[in-house]
Amino acid sequence: MAQLKVTQTKSVIGGKQNQRDTLRTLGLRKIGQSVVREDRPEVRGMITTVAHLVTVEEVD
Repeated sequence: MAQLKVTQTKSVIGGKQNQRDTLRTLGLRKIGQSVVREDRPEVRGMITTVAHLVTVEEVD
């Protein structure tokens, strides 16, 4: 299955609580930090919630 590299590009300060929780669930804590996750519907939904705070790349 494909992998997604998710990188936090903006701060969550002033954001809604569910956005903060979603970033933490993805494993992101700092700006510039990246994590690799499976390309699954659950992860895609989390990325949609915080799309304005992260960038996403497909990794082989």
